[in-house]
Amino acid sequence: MDTATSPARLRLQAVRDALSREGLQALLVPSSDPHLSEYLPGRWQGREWLSGFTGSMGTLVVTHEQAALFADSRYWSQADLQLAGSGIDLVKVPNGALVHLTDWVTARLKAGDTLAVDGQVLGLATAQQLAATLAAAGVGLRTDLDLLTAVWPDRPTLPTEPVYAHRPPQAAVTRAAKLAQLREAMARHGASHHFVSTVDDIAWITNLRGADVDHNPVFLAHLLVGLDNAVLFTSPAKVPADLQADLAADGVTVSDYAEAPRALASLPSGAVLLVDPKRITHGLRQSVADGARVVEAINPSTLAKSRKTAEEAAFVRQAMVEDGVAMCRFYARFEAALARGERLTELTVDEWLTAERAQQPGFMGLSFPTIAGFNANGAMPHYRATADSHAAIEGQGLLLIDSGGQYLGGTTDITRVWPIGTPTDAQRRDYTLVLKGMVALSRTRFPRGTLSPMLDAIARAPLWEHGLDYGHGTGHGVGYFLNVHEGPQSISKAVPEATMAMEPGMITSNEPGLYRPGRWGVRIENLVLNVPVDTPEHGAFGEMLAFETLTLCPIDTRCLEPGLLRPDELDWLNAYHAVVRERLAPRLQGESLAWLQARTAPR
Repeated sequence: MDTATSPARLRLQAVRDALSREGLQALLVPSSDPHLSEYLPGRWQGREWLSGFTGSMGTLVVTHEQAALFADSRYWSQADLQLAGSGIDLVKVPNGALVHLTDWVTARLKAGDTLAVDGQVLGLATAQQLAATLAAAGVGLRTDLDLLTAVWPDRPTLPTEPVYAHRPPQAAVTRAAKLAQLREAMARHGASHHFVSTVDDIAWITNLRGADVDHNPVFLAHLLVGLDNAVLFTSPAKVPADLQADLAADGVTVSDYAEAPRALASLPSGAVLLVDPKRITHGLRQSVADGARVVEAINPSTLAKSRKTAEEAAFVRQAMVEDGVAMCRFYARFEAALARGERLTELTVDEWLTAERAQQPGFMGLSFPTIAGFNANGAMPHYRATADSHAAIEGQGLLLIDSGGQYLGGTTDITRVWPIGTPTDAQRRDYTLVLKGMVALSRTRFPRGTLSPMLDAIARAPLWEHGLDYGHGTGHGVGYFLNVHEGPQSISKAVPEATMAMEPGMITSNEPGLYRPGRWGVRIENLVLNVPVDTPEHGAFGEMLAFETLTLCPIDTRCLEPGLLRPDELDWLNAYHAVVRERLAPRLQGESLAWLQARTAPR
């Protein structure tokens, strides 16, 4: 391809022409939408459309002379490949480091220049930080313009998928009870109104689900909650009449999606509006009526939905059985096909594993695109095989499979690594060190209220001992038939905040890894549930929590270097495999049962 006429270069030129017309010097394009979602509807995938980089996170900045994509280490290998010939430089940054972006911008713009960004997709907290940094350098920030509309001729429209109810028994807490709980939290803040934009919060509060975002059962909406009523801003055509009647019975009316800014502008004088600065955009905050007082605090629903009830936890455990059965059937079929010499690829993994999950009761779809990476592809944490670019699974190596499902009773996320042929000593060592970290975190006890980032080092310590590390977080919160990534807890190197306190009922991933670029990757992931645990001191030092491992699937022992495992670590693995065997064996037969028994045999 002539790189001078590549799609990315032509689109960048269109952006530069638009900047010239508006008298602007730079455009910032975040990976974001008006709801600050991680996974975006097509309309707001402008960063991907402009750059060709398909990673889920990353920020693009375009000036008249240069363009740069800012991405963290999870995406460096992928970005290097996808940006080749685009005229866009990759700037490698630590996870979430806005300072690198602002340093790059202020080094290239002079006092009096202006950076544009669509304020409707820019988080309020980010906008505040960005504006302060640019102002110190004399650079202006314009947020009232969406330049993508001018340069993206076939920009997708808003999705139109219908909204549906998440009903009992899986919806174990009623909508009315959740609204009452929310209003109690509003009262503690002295708020008369509360505005929510994050779509998973809205789905949780209303017990509604949708399909506007791939793999996340959510729908585009805003929600304005008053003391005795609430307005759901979405397309009324998406909500069936009987469902609108159900909502009305709980004091919730449906209004057009575009009416949300006007509703904020129409708040009565003296209203006290609760908003979460990390979960509302700058543009929507600008719409709030001058006579309203704004209180900034975390969305109460973000904290509430992170704590699964006992009834919800029971449904999650059952979803893990369904998921485990599907995986055993897949892996048994896959290994048998390998033994017969059939030609298999990374795409085969996605196809066969999805087909097995689709047969399970309560299955509603995948929770994210399946990652199946063989050898070097497994070294890219967010790799995805495509029809145009994928590897055959043949010869020797490691196959990393990260996948998950959405069930009416829960959301799953699991990573396993399987040997193809005989693993090398170096691969066994890497695999075992990662497993040691996962086991260490699985066995951890900690005081209730511990800030989740404080636990991160426990999983990394076995790797750090050998001078090794990984660039992603160790654990993310997981929703209940909702987004596979949710907060507020994060077992990572994030700066600890009070809202990250670990509480009973939270579900978090436990997924340390190790990546050898161009060679192989290792990541082993289970989901764990925070549960109270008794101690010999019986609470004399406060309530203690432990992790209940929820995920049910064998961890391949053929990749182990036994000399690196202590007896207590091996005991944990054998005990885990005994639980997996006990829970899944009654649902399996034939080659799937034989595979389970072989892969869970004590070591």
